[in-house]
Amino acid sequence: MHRSMRPPARGLLAACLLASTAPALAAMGNTASTFGLFPGDVASAQALSMFNPQAAALYYNPSYLIRDPRGELTVGVLHAEQQLRGESQGGAAPPIRENDILDDSRSQQQLIALKTDLSSITRFDHPLYFAFIAGLEKYGKEMLAFNSTTSMEGQYFQYGRQPLFLNLGGGTEFLHGISVGASVHISLRSEAELIASSNLAGDTQYERLEVSAKPVLRPVLSTTQEWGKIVCGHNDDCFIGGLETAFTFRGHTEARTSVVSNITIPGTVPDPGILLLVDTLDSYQPDIYAAGVLYHFTDNFRVGITVERQNWSDLESKLRKDTVKDQADVRLKDITVPRVGFEWAVRDNVILTAGAAYQESPLESIRTKDVNYLDSDKFIVGVGTSLLIQNPPILAYPVRLDFGYQFQKLEDRDFELTSDRAPANPYETLTAGGEVHVFSGSLTLKF
Repeated sequence: MHRSMRPPARGLLAACLLASTAPALAAMGNTASTFGLFPGDVASAQALSMFNPQAAALYYNPSYLIRDPRGELTVGVLHAEQQLRGESQGGAAPPIRENDILDDSRSQQQLIALKTDLSSITRFDHPLYFAFIAGLEKYGKEMLAFNSTTSMEGQYFQYGRQPLFLNLGGGTEFLHGISVGASVHISLRSEAELIASSNLAGDTQYERLEVSAKPVLRPVLSTTQEWGKIVCGHNDDCFIGGLETAFTFRGHTEARTSVVSNITIPGTVPDPGILLLVDTLDSYQPDIYAAGVLYHFTDNFRVGITVERQNWSDLESKLRKDTVKDQADVRLKDITVPRVGFEWAVRDNVILTAGAAYQESPLESIRTKDVNYLDSDKFIVGVGTSLLIQNPPILAYPVRLDFGYQFQKLEDRDFELTSDRAPANPYETLTAGGEVHVFSGSLTLKF
């Protein structure tokens, strides 16, 4: 085997084998925490995600899987379009971009979820619900989308594509009125090693390339309390019967890639040769603690409030070990995210959903050397509808169609761009802001 290739490209070869052919955008956010997974999550701005009886509850609150005893299969599509701007305010060097739009890419996820009761395979007459959720970027064409990079123009901290998404687990009733659940989020740590001999022209020989991807498991733990059952037992007229609470913990997740390249040049660079090491991460979600309250005002109308604590400060130490971003000195803070939403069954077969949230930016730094991260506080609103087809042809159970829309408005915020390649630092002041539109649809079959 003999190829022409310049020595600095050795590590890039291995990295490219780990990613898909279409480019992905470097970002520290992921689909589930940035937008939501299914239409109910998108439409309620995730305010009702902890109280969703569908299979999507597996990720946000697996203990809520018990609320609907029927099995179900859900397939869905999520499409996000962003117009993220960076308006130059001048600086030591002329602006390096032709227009204000830094990112107008699209994120497209195909999702599938399954929930079923496994009690029939046990000797216990106690419901035990199992579920899984899987998602693939760009409609299944980008299973390992990954990109970690520095940027002269600036890049947004929380928006981009996410690689393979997989979550599985279940829930059961622990005591009357108290349910518990657990699941694991599965992400990948990809590793590549390239060893080769090269001449000064970049022609290589005796190459050896090894690529592997190891699963990394992160927990999701939750519990839900139905206070009418806890306080009043089986009395349906309990004064507190419409109140539910839930508490969840979602462990941090990340997509990580490590590349080791070792090149020798006979007569010039003897063994062990030139060592190039790249260890970098993408699609990060911090540890999230969430508490939610749901109240049923009537059988047809419910309101939910959720408060999340996202521990972004833990990412600082990881970025200092990231060989792409270690020079950036990124400073992050933990944030609290309030969310509120409602669901109204206007008819037996039509349900309307809406929600709103406010998310403060976890990025404290206005300078992140070479990497030049941008992020802003944002307002989030969503609306959606569900249609129940009670007597579909052929099928024995109703079919549910869900649609959701979400709008995110990023407030303007100034950043200073810096780089070792610029003649002066900061070389430009940038005002970041923009809008994001998210569309989601799903089809659910009961069984």
